[in-house]
Amino acid sequence: MSVVKKLASDTALYGLSSIVGRFLNWLLVAVHTRVFHQPKLLADNNQLYIYVILLNIIYTYGMETAFFRYANKKENRQEYYNLILSYIILTSIIFSVIIFFCATPLINWMGFPGKERLIVWFAIILATDAIAAIAFVKLRAEGRSKRFVFIRMTNIFINIGLNAFYLMFCKYIHEGLFLQSWKPFADFFYNPAIGPDYIVWANFIASLLTILLLWREFLDFRFNFNFEKFKPIFVYAYPLLIMGLAGAINQTADRVMFREILPEGFYQGLSTDDAFSIYANVYKLSIFMLLVVQAYRYAADPFFFSKAEDKNSPAMIALATKWFTISCILIWVGVSVNIDLISLILGKTYRSGIIVVPILLLANLFIGVYQNTAIWFKLSDKTQYGTYFTIAGMVLTIILNIILIPRMGYVGCAITFAISSFVMMVLCYYYGQKHYPIPYELKSVSTYLIIAAILIYVSMQVKIENTILSISLHILLSLLFLVGIVFLERTSLGLRFGKSKKKSLE
Repeated sequence: MSVVKKLASDTALYGLSSIVGRFLNWLLVAVHTRVFHQPKLLADNNQLYIYVILLNIIYTYGMETAFFRYANKKENRQEYYNLILSYIILTSIIFSVIIFFCATPLINWMGFPGKERLIVWFAIILATDAIAAIAFVKLRAEGRSKRFVFIRMTNIFINIGLNAFYLMFCKYIHEGLFLQSWKPFADFFYNPAIGPDYIVWANFIASLLTILLLWREFLDFRFNFNFEKFKPIFVYAYPLLIMGLAGAINQTADRVMFREILPEGFYQGLSTDDAFSIYANVYKLSIFMLLVVQAYRYAADPFFFSKAEDKNSPAMIALATKWFTISCILIWVGVSVNIDLISLILGKTYRSGIIVVPILLLANLFIGVYQNTAIWFKLSDKTQYGTYFTIAGMVLTIILNIILIPRMGYVGCAITFAISSFVMMVLCYYYGQKHYPIPYELKSVSTYLIIAAILIYVSMQVKIENTILSISLHILLSLLFLVGIVFLERTSLGLRFGKSKKKSLE
């Protein structure tokens, strides 16, 4: 259990930036969905950020995991850091220059003519974020979690602060809602024609400042383009690139396809753009599950790579996976049971899509477990299996979306994501037990998952008109579920109830 406590400690520290960031992004959803009352106004930004998810994978092409694989020994770290970062800088510049010069045809193809500035901003954001990603990986490998968290938190607060400055302070002054004497100041910074594009501008400034904050990580950097040494790294990483792309497509295909295949008028009183924007913003609430997933990965990847040769490694992975999954189940219950309270984050015109959040949370839970069990093919250098699993998930996602979106709208998107994520998780577990057996505790975790599903289903079926009573009962149900797990896992947690004191006296 000491291993889990150490991993939990690191996860909590790394997770601080992730938790605060996701929470503040929740608040940003509240801001954006209230500042822009018409959902279609956010449709362009939501669509572009989906493509950015895919491009982020291409820009880093598996080098973050490859760094841990090849630079886990301290004496090799700087050499591989120089090598990997050199190629990341080179390819990032090439990719961004291509995007920059293709800005007009790209923005016209996407259907947002006249918004070339967004393409240019994103080209720079993608390059700087890819370079920063390798510097952040180095910080994780060196165990410099406090500096990692400080810089990530600074990035988050800059982004949030700029959103608030442009979209609330300057916008409201410009519209004459308060501080009318400050209107010349606000008008200098705020142009209503740009509107939602300030969301991307805030991201742009935050990314540039993050690179500046990482300046110490570049002091000892020296360019190194030794292809003979880089070749095995790329051979290891390229399946991760394909896996990452397939995984990203698996998670974003619904939103990429939604506007194209949803029949016009499917939702009464809403255009296709309105429905897409509602789903895209509701989707942001579901990624709360990724708080645990991302934080855990930050801590787990360097930890398990460093323990790869330890004979107790499979048992450590199994124990860590159990508690990771229990944490995800608790989040699933906590958010889904209290969905009536959480829906208040959204503006009123966006709340009609809240029904899909529990399904999306479950899908993200499956993805989190899949990413956790995927450690077997990373440790055994069988990364091609990750490619097979995610391609299978991607194909299933595309087929099911084509079938379900025209019939079920965004509920079909959510169900598709959950099914494909579950299939990927099962495939990864099945083949993992053949090639790298790990003694996972399936029985207890499966039991908690089933109980959680029943609890969520019942809570959503039973409608309580009194809002205060409804919220109170749902919070109580969540706490009872938590207490139940603590009681059942009391031995694992080292807790004693009732007879422990009497026994010690005897």
